[in-house]
Amino acid sequence: MPFERKTARELYADAEKKAKQRVSEGKPLLLSPKAETNGDEATLYVYDAIGAWFGIAAADFVQALADIKAKTIHLRIDSPGGSVFEAEAMQTALQQHPSNVVVHIDGLAASAATTLALGGNEIEISDGGVFMIHNAWNIAIGNKDDMREAAAFLEKIDTNIAADYQRKTGASPEQIKEWMDAETYFSAAEALEHGFVDRIYTPDGAEEGNDEDSQAKAKAAQARADADMQALAAARAARLRAVRLVEVGF
Repeated sequence: MPFERKTARELYADAEKKAKQRVSEGKPLLLSPKAETNGDEATLYVYDAIGAWFGIAAADFVQALADIKAKTIHLRIDSPGGSVFEAEAMQTALQQHPSNVVVHIDGLAASAATTLALGGNEIEISDGGVFMIHNAWNIAIGNKDDMREAAAFLEKIDTNIAADYQRKTGASPEQIKEWMDAETYFSAAEALEHGFVDRIYTPDGAEEGNDEDSQAKAKAAQARADADMQALAAARAARLRAVRLVEVGF
């Protein structure tokens, strides 16, 4: 099944639409199972958007986390993201928890879900998983001064998000900014190469780490991704030129 690249806004809108559809059909709002404990290990799931409106609320997540006394917590993620502030609160709770937190990106970790993922002591991504980062966005209404204030506010959020990525990856601020500006999707190999995750889980149970073979595979994947990104940029530029021509009456 081909992968359909969607923007952060589209991912979030899809999650909201599906959540409302489930409720209209009399189904549970959330997809995430309840926390499970088995001896010294516990498992938490974030298989929804992040945020109290139609996803997992930070208050509920933090309470569930606080109730866990197991030595190891497995946090399983498949999420389009959501509220950056709720994700930040969830990340902080993970970082301050005495247990060893192992994050498993089972499918998608996009947007605010990447902030949550960085709260773990270890991050593992499935070989078909995806990690996506981008600049913060919101909805603003008002005059030009209001818009400037909104932009300044978003820049502060972007700075905080970028700092998290820099701490994890060791990449330069310029590189992180470039990735966020481009709204970049990383394959599992690319996420490993650039340091967003610590290892890749494969179906046969083998785990790929930062060895030479994994690095070579990651570099090849990155070359393909760079080519795709260039094609996408060219298409966006063409669309922008077309819109401008329409605006001036051509």
